[in-house]
Amino acid sequence: MTYGITDLTAFIIGTIFIVLLPGPNSIYVMTVASRLGVAMGYRGAAGVFLGDTILMVLSATGAASLLRSTPALFMAIKYAGAAYLAWMGLKLLKAAWQAWRDPRTGELAAMPVEHTRPFRTALFISLMNPKAILFFVSFFIQFVSPAYEHPALSFVILGTIVQLCSALYLTALIFGGVRLASMVRRRRRLSAAATGAVGTLFIGFGAKLASASLR
Repeated sequence: MTYGITDLTAFIIGTIFIVLLPGPNSIYVMTVASRLGVAMGYRGAAGVFLGDTILMVLSATGAASLLRSTPALFMAIKYAGAAYLAWMGLKLLKAAWQAWRDPRTGELAAMPVEHTRPFRTALFISLMNPKAILFFVSFFIQFVSPAYEHPALSFVILGTIVQLCSALYLTALIFGGVRLASMVRRRRRLSAAATGAVGTLFIGFGAKLASASLR
């Protein structure tokens, strides 16, 4: 056991696999980067980092126990998040349909307003992300020994590992998204189809969150 962490190797491996799973955070950041560039992509990533930090702090201070002991609170959070993700998905589908039908519709004109506020939107998505919520309230805290005298240090180390993995992954998605956008930007209908696919994914994420459980 190192610094109160029960199995550091298992935590790192588990974190990498969980971070690599597609989720609304990563899809949103990549979408913003592909349409508005690297800088805006990193603004979205910053919102994800802050949201994950908030979830980590809440987990370390007992929010997991509160959610487990108050099912109504968890239900309210998850349905609010599911509705928001589904709403974003529908707006993306609408934007895709408009871009498909009207060749004069540019990417920015067809883009939902949430894409012009990436930090705030990414923060909210992160706080309502089922993968992040379940990770921090179920997986994250299991690797901290309750007998260790300085549990805050354990959480800081684990949190730093999570954020480093997330930063590397989101950076790859940001530059990958920009590169992909440069390939399809001149193909209006292909770009519209990609936007529609992202909208469908967000609706799917909303449905997944609505069925999420702490068990």
